[in-house]
Amino acid sequence: MSFRSQPSLEVLLPELQQWFDTELGKELLLAEKALIERALSSLYGMHLLQISVDDRQSLVASSQIHHCYNLCARVSPESVESCLVGDHHDLPLESEVLDVVVLHHILDFARSPHQVVREAARVLRPGGHLIVIGFNPASLWGLKRSLSRKERERVPWRGNFLTHRRLQDWLALLELTELKAWSGYFGAPFSSDKWRSRSGILESWVRRSPARNGAFLMTLARKDIAGMTPITPAWRRQLMSLPLAKPTARARGQTRESR
Repeated sequence: MSFRSQPSLEVLLPELQQWFDTELGKELLLAEKALIERALSSLYGMHLLQISVDDRQSLVASSQIHHCYNLCARVSPESVESCLVGDHHDLPLESEVLDVVVLHHILDFARSPHQVVREAARVLRPGGHLIVIGFNPASLWGLKRSLSRKERERVPWRGNFLTHRRLQDWLALLELTELKAWSGYFGAPFSSDKWRSRSGILESWVRRSPARNGAFLMTLARKDIAGMTPITPAWRRQLMSLPLAKPTARARGQTRESR
């Protein structure tokens, strides 16, 4: 599988933000947040990093993890708090310092998606968890992307739409074990509210299908290393600041207080 060459995220960011502000983009984001909250409800630790194509969105507000950070291509007035400035292909973090990493559509628009997964695996502690959200090629959205060459010049259709099988292969190579995969948002990819409301029968048919054919796929994986030491429960560990590789990173805002 070859990937389409993507501009830098800074170049794509205005168009991506504009798309997520549409009704279709908002509906998709709500469905993704619901599944992310479901996955995060059983994950604990000290440090979480969210890497998203839209740095205005915090998808981890429900997390029980004490300190949540967001990687930003650049800081703007709309960026979420606790923002680390850096490149998702080369994370400005030391190795094995995070308990959870959330990759939100970043593989769809990365110049080298495999390198992004490799970096996420590097900064995860043994026993840490990776959550990957991306557009699903085996869906109505993937079908639209395949059939319309004109649409593929715009976001989100110009994205990579990584297959589940390819992601599984990458995870296995990086000693990450897939624990579960979900699929969500079964609505048709119509920008018109009227056409989406008329496609209810099609949505019901897709939803009842046993295959994972929602608009997006979400995968939960764990970093497993042979002979690794079990992780000490979060309540038994002392509060510690996130180790950052200087001078390529800087934080803005205050860290999340322990609930």
